[in-house]
Amino acid sequence: MTDDTRNIETTTSGEPYPSQEHSLTVGNDGPIVLHDHFLMEQMAAFNREMVPDRQPHAKGGGAFGRFEVTEDVSAYTKANFLQKGKKTDMVARFSTVAGESGSPDTWRDPRGFALKFYTEEGNFDMVGNNTPIFFMRDPMKFQHFIHSQKRRADNGLRDNDMQWDFWTQSPESAHQVTWVMGDYGVPATWRHMNGHSSHTYSWINEAGELFWVKYHFKTDQGVKCLTQEQADEMAGSDADYHRRDLFEAIARGDCPTWTLYVQIMPYQEAKTYRLNPFDLTKVWPHADYPLHKVGTMTLDTNPTDFHTEIEQAAFSPGNTVPGTGISPDKMLLARSISYADAQRARIGVNYNQIPVNAPKCPMHSYTKGGRMRYMNNHDPVYAPNTKGGPVPSPAAHANGENWETDGNLVRSAYTLRPDDSDFDQPNDLINKVMDDEARDRLVANAVGHLSDGVTEPVLERAFQYWKNVDARIGERIEQGVREKQKAA
Repeated sequence: MTDDTRNIETTTSGEPYPSQEHSLTVGNDGPIVLHDHFLMEQMAAFNREMVPDRQPHAKGGGAFGRFEVTEDVSAYTKANFLQKGKKTDMVARFSTVAGESGSPDTWRDPRGFALKFYTEEGNFDMVGNNTPIFFMRDPMKFQHFIHSQKRRADNGLRDNDMQWDFWTQSPESAHQVTWVMGDYGVPATWRHMNGHSSHTYSWINEAGELFWVKYHFKTDQGVKCLTQEQADEMAGSDADYHRRDLFEAIARGDCPTWTLYVQIMPYQEAKTYRLNPFDLTKVWPHADYPLHKVGTMTLDTNPTDFHTEIEQAAFSPGNTVPGTGISPDKMLLARSISYADAQRARIGVNYNQIPVNAPKCPMHSYTKGGRMRYMNNHDPVYAPNTKGGPVPSPAAHANGENWETDGNLVRSAYTLRPDDSDFDQPNDLINKVMDDEARDRLVANAVGHLSDGVTEPVLERAFQYWKNVDARIGERIEQGVREKQKAA
């Protein structure tokens, strides 16, 4: 292409545009004609340039970078991209959970922490949060939870009353709610928050041994959070603060990094551990399963087209590679199906052919057709066949799917273990992790949230909910809300 033709505006089919300013009309003052396909293409494309929001995690941003393994974890996983010295290109997307795409970055909410690694064996995705746990342990409740955090049907407004109505009838939410109502509910920036897989995943080594793992990406910038007052001010003055901060930091060369650590549990120990290691509402105490350093994630490249590279980035925990896998975590099992299905609904069945989602290794699949497919199919398009088509490789796969299970088909909770209380770990968070000032901020945040539209009898249940977590904290929250009611 010559310099003379490179900057000529064209239609998407390559036809040069006749004008950037004037539609085709009948005379200077006449009507626009329908066959002005230059105008029609612009209007039609404009009407369709937004894809539907993600249902949760609609508001976010991200960047590209690399992951470098600095430690030897080959005793636990044979995954190629997790071998010492390996460098892997990747993309990260950070987000809020409940807000729409135009909502403020600084609403009190967990933050999504989604990563895609372009490995030589396929894409590996980790879909996590800035908290190591979640609100529930069974996916049957997930859709209801998200609806309770969204907007009412009648007035289209978010409503604290329905949030607490759901939480107080779901005691397993207490651990995550305690995190969210504390300092971690509003990180200062995405660069200053940790990321966790939250879920338990699996690793498998060359000998075929399986281990359970949890991923923890610790920010090298240090953890920093905003107070509620700072968050409220920022929501009004710069609703895109977190997105802006990441982009500008990378642009000026202040590239953020995170160090990956993992907790590793031998396969057999999961069967008798004192709490259920697959319960998403629980953490594994570090005293039992200490952190093992793995490597460093660096984000150093901003997107050149936010829509193409970040908004269309599609993550799924079902994207694993040899040496990695999922686990009996009920929420993870459901998410491995639902996330991919959400992307098919949101951006199309061939979403993995979009460059940001496409694997960097060879891909040989019998899938064919569908909207927006641009990779060519080659015969044969069926299997099994005798025409030289691609064949499975069970030995190469070995994705940690060899854990066993048995029992009747039931609809029930996990079998209780000695330390499976819904309230012990949030109590530890308050009394063993938080200091006095952090506890004061937790009480103030909960009082403010409960004083904003929460009605009886939900309010009484919320007071008891907090007293179940910690009696003194619950009493302080109740006292604070009642004092606000008297002053109103």
